[in-house]
Amino acid sequence: MAPDRAPAAGAAVTDSDDRSDSPLVPIAARLSAAVDALHFAPPVHYVYNPLDYAWLPYAEYLRRYGGARKTILLVGMNPGPFGMVQTGVPFGDVAQVRDWLGIEAPVARPRTEHPKRPVLGFGCTRREVSGTRLWSWARERYADPEAFFRKFFVWNYCPLAFMEDSGRNRTPDKLAVSEREALFAVCDRALGSVVEALRPRRVIGIGRFAYRRCHAALEDGSVPIGVAPHPSPASPSANKGWVPLLEQALSAQGIELP
Repeated sequence: MAPDRAPAAGAAVTDSDDRSDSPLVPIAARLSAAVDALHFAPPVHYVYNPLDYAWLPYAEYLRRYGGARKTILLVGMNPGPFGMVQTGVPFGDVAQVRDWLGIEAPVARPRTEHPKRPVLGFGCTRREVSGTRLWSWARERYADPEAFFRKFFVWNYCPLAFMEDSGRNRTPDKLAVSEREALFAVCDRALGSVVEALRPRRVIGIGRFAYRRCHAALEDGSVPIGVAPHPSPASPSANKGWVPLLEQALSAQGIELP
């Protein structure tokens, strides 16, 4: 049985381990351990690492959908409070992960949890708008997840969620400079390893933050990098109709859809 939390960096992933048939599993395990070793000061008071406490569903996502070469790698920013924070899956709205991706597994709790931001795992009833939009689009276009993942894979650049004492979300770009530099160095290495493993023909940053980090991490120019609009409800343009904006952006970059 897979562990409740990510294995320590350098821990062996054996052939008998049901998580071992994706090259992304050891990359994620190393990333989880590396970010756990970082330190963040106020106004950050709580740091959630879903690669740790939600390792079971996250590893299943990697095992099931991240085991082969991809054409397009979609890169998000970091976990949302009602998505990846709850399920471990990028943009992981509970209903989408359970009902379309077919993943449901036990989720533990963060080591230190904000009372206003509990991790309920698949018992969370709040919807993740960004995740609902992204996976609903994939479902509409490809009908079944296997068809979508034959071409695409979704990876979040940063696996950590940051909260202030009030419970307010704090995005990675708002961290102190020294904290950003340490975090970005770790996440850059992981993204580079993911690209090496999946060998995509193009990497697409979902939103400007992810786009900039993709450029920084993949500065050797070995893979073209593009940008697509973020489906966040904080974006007025996304609220007016995110799917047409997404598909226009993909089409402009030569990405064909069914």
